[in-house]
Amino acid sequence: MKYDVIIIGAGLAGLVTATELINRGKTVLLLDQEGEQSLGGQAFWSFGGVFLVDSPEQKRLGVKDSFELAWKDWRHTAGFDRVEDEDSWAVQWAHAYVEFATHKKYTYLKEKGVRFFPVVGWAERGAMLPGGYGNSVPRFHITWGTGPGLVEPFKKSVLEARNRGQLTYLARHQVTELIMTEQGVCGVRGNILVQDTAERGKATSRAVVRPFHYDADAVVIASGGIGANLELVRQNWPDRLGKAPETMIAGVPNYVDGKMLELAEKHGARIVNKDRMWHYTEGLRNFSPIWDNHGIRILPGPSSLWLDAEGNRFEAPNYPGFDTLSTLEAIGKTGYDYSWFILTEEIIEKEFALSGSEQNPDLTNKRLLEVLQRVKKGAPKPVQSFIDNGVDFVVADGVKELVAGMNNLVGNELLDFLSIKEKILSRDDEIVNKQSTDPQIQIIYHARRYIGDKIVRVAKPHKLLSPASGKLIAVRLNILTRKTLGGLQTNLNGAVLDQQQNVINGLYAVGEAAGFGGGGIHGYRSLEGTFLGSCIFTGYTVGRAIP
Repeated sequence: MKYDVIIIGAGLAGLVTATELINRGKTVLLLDQEGEQSLGGQAFWSFGGVFLVDSPEQKRLGVKDSFELAWKDWRHTAGFDRVEDEDSWAVQWAHAYVEFATHKKYTYLKEKGVRFFPVVGWAERGAMLPGGYGNSVPRFHITWGTGPGLVEPFKKSVLEARNRGQLTYLARHQVTELIMTEQGVCGVRGNILVQDTAERGKATSRAVVRPFHYDADAVVIASGGIGANLELVRQNWPDRLGKAPETMIAGVPNYVDGKMLELAEKHGARIVNKDRMWHYTEGLRNFSPIWDNHGIRILPGPSSLWLDAEGNRFEAPNYPGFDTLSTLEAIGKTGYDYSWFILTEEIIEKEFALSGSEQNPDLTNKRLLEVLQRVKKGAPKPVQSFIDNGVDFVVADGVKELVAGMNNLVGNELLDFLSIKEKILSRDDEIVNKQSTDPQIQIIYHARRYIGDKIVRVAKPHKLLSPASGKLIAVRLNILTRKTLGGLQTNLNGAVLDQQQNVINGLYAVGEAAGFGGGGIHGYRSLEGTFLGSCIFTGYTVGRAIP
């Protein structure tokens, strides 16, 4: 059988690409190695954060934003330094994406029924510090319905097209070869895998039933990155971030293994910026794992005291929620693969959110009354479950007991009680002074000038040793793998390029497989909310560009 377009991967980028092609009357074959229960891919598990510029939600909160400011933040944060080669197309994609996020994305999603939580979050706050990298203003818009809510309109479009015969969706089809002629890519071969009804996110069988072969005028790679392939992550780990962690936890399911990227490279495609990755420093081991080595990320407010494995306080800009890449580098250079937050019950109830649709059932299930319960005293239920059942938390009445628990948790005596107490007391002396010269104290007060942070995100400044603030809490933070920032180099139509930067006819890439556009739209750093958004943008662009 022959189709107009074959799409490999049924995640968000693949679904958006299919939706755009369907709207143009194209016949589409959508292939995915996982079962239909996994339709939507990684996006299903996400918090649903979307980067938007000058949105109605920002304006209602008094946030002044513009394309010019966002593009300035993006360029400074990305740090593109390979513009004559690996970044040549990525810079152009980045500029086009920020324009899309400013002028088209909000309307595009609204027309599909997507809505956003009214409080805009402020991720990657490093721009609050002199010369720092990150967002100058809040831009993190949480989808009402989280990741599943963002996936839903595109999933619906695909399934409706299948019902009327315009699209064929074949689950459990693993591509192992791109069919190429002198004219370019003209189809795919692979294996049909045995049916496996494991719940979404669980590892599935790779047993083969029989081979398959399909032809098409164009093939789109929408297969994601390498985040669950820890061996490949370590292989590409750059020296500038220190030694690759011996212990990491996975923020994505097992199927995010990078095999389609390797396959495309084998067929002549060019992968660029392999050394650029986006891994989080605030990972928790999931006490109720879905996939292997399952980790959950803390989305922290700015108030926790952040210490390395030996109890040394990190310096600016390495504060909670400020500069992920800088902090990853700082942790790597300590020689250890974990660090610590020290905070209070008062801080954790206001400042801790957990990333992921399953960790935010109130938002995911669109239950407004449950969302309103977040303002009540006490940690959110998912956070409290981790405090009660997770392996990374220590709760104590005093510093001595806390430090003993921290040392016991990791099985060493690296932390000295008197040294840790002195750091806490020093921090407490500064927190009561609004004119403090401590950069972290300054930004806590500054953050609370933004109404969104004051209401739902940043705790009122207080001493960690204040009895009124509840028990002391220490959290061991693990390195959590997540995103591949590099990928297949593509031109502005999403066509994949070969080693000489010539177009490989008939081959396209979208989403994480394309480095979210051009082989690395983010450069070295993300402004956050930009992964789902660039999956949408690449799918939107390629779905409209394929002849």
